[in-house]
Amino acid sequence: MAKEQKIKKAPGRWAQIFTLYRETIKVDKLALLFTLLVFFGSLGAGALLAVPSFQQGNIIGGILYVVLAIVGSILLALLVMSNRAQKVAYRRIEGQAGAVGAVMSSSIKRGWRTSEMPVAVNPRARDAVYRAVGSAGIVLVAEGSRNGTKLILDEEVRKLKRIVPSVQVHVFFVTNDESGTPLIKLPREVTRLKRVLNRSEVSVVNNRLQALGTFNMPIPKGIDPKKMRATRR
Repeated sequence: MAKEQKIKKAPGRWAQIFTLYRETIKVDKLALLFTLLVFFGSLGAGALLAVPSFQQGNIIGGILYVVLAIVGSILLALLVMSNRAQKVAYRRIEGQAGAVGAVMSSSIKRGWRTSEMPVAVNPRARDAVYRAVGSAGIVLVAEGSRNGTKLILDEEVRKLKRIVPSVQVHVFFVTNDESGTPLIKLPREVTRLKRVLNRSEVSVVNNRLQALGTFNMPIPKGIDPKKMRATRR
């Protein structure tokens, strides 16, 4: 009788979180220190608030303060560690081809229509332009050197002005020099843009661009965007 092969179960959510935090601590030596400071600082503040209740004989109130202090300290500590883990994740992929597509498809939500595939690519220089459609209009993000992406970016802007002339187009450069937008700040900069389109208008613009089609080109070789997901709070 053949032995049945045991199927390994995928790690649970908490196991994945602890694995992520463990890897973050290996790279970011201060992550654990800041997390412990926040945890014990919040716990101490909650304990101080509970002391007057115990002194006045309000046992239930004191216990509630202690419970809230413990829960709040855990949440704040997880929030700090998540932020540190997110920074480590961005730091690892920054500068690699395809990093912008990974960030746009995983971190820019809130009604934005994004894709991990670029709409224009310079295969020789591995420069690429990515597009997102949302309430602020159309966002084009250039990945690579500013000089290398300028030609394909200008061509994409001209195409959009011809197809949807009334829709505002925003341009971001995610480059390796200081003149561009850092990769970690890209989601925040995009979501902070002023809203000019409602949900139905966003759908119309996105459908029009999708109907016209884009170049069927492979994503630049580098990281695998499907394997990179920014940490969510």
